[in-house]
Amino acid sequence: MIVIENIFISDDIITEQFVCKLSACKGVCCIEGEGGAPLEHHEEAILSEIYPQVQPYLSEAGIKAIAEQGYYTREPSGKAVTPLINHGACAYVTMSEGIALCGIERAYHDGKTNFPKPISCHLYPIRIDKVGDSDAINYYYWDICAPACKEGKKQKIPVYQFLKEPIIRKYGKDFYDQLDATAQYILNKKNKTNKKNE
Repeated sequence: MIVIENIFISDDIITEQFVCKLSACKGVCCIEGEGGAPLEHHEEAILSEIYPQVQPYLSEAGIKAIAEQGYYTREPSGKAVTPLINHGACAYVTMSEGIALCGIERAYHDGKTNFPKPISCHLYPIRIDKVGDSDAINYYYWDICAPACKEGKKQKIPVYQFLKEPIIRKYGKDFYDQLDATAQYILNKKNKTNKKNE
């Protein structure tokens, strides 16, 4: 466990490797799971503001789910999450050539909004939990991401490097630079140990 700026960071995001491979997983993380994507408080208002720009990218089923449930729903804990289509896919999912994509992200890439997508989605497979008032950054392994883990090992890209953009979006460049420096130290030390044991 590493601590930077009072944020707890699991070693896994440094030692594990990951590169998303949509051609293999087909974006199934947006379809399967126990609930919708977690939303930060300020994102609740953003979803309602950008919905007119996002709606054209959504499926009829997604549009219907949002009309019935709202731009977001709440778990029993009170946490806001994206609505689901019949307890399955995220209502903001859109399909393209058999691959599930985020309608919010597609609108962003087309210049319709300045909101990429919920930060919890952008950071995946990192999940942020709470330890008191502090964030705890953890690597969440799911077997559907096995192709991404394989690709990460092939390219030798740690989880945190693959997620550089969303980490900076969430915590800032100074935080990422500190994380990167710490990670390089840990990885170099690990490599030296491995060479000695060969």
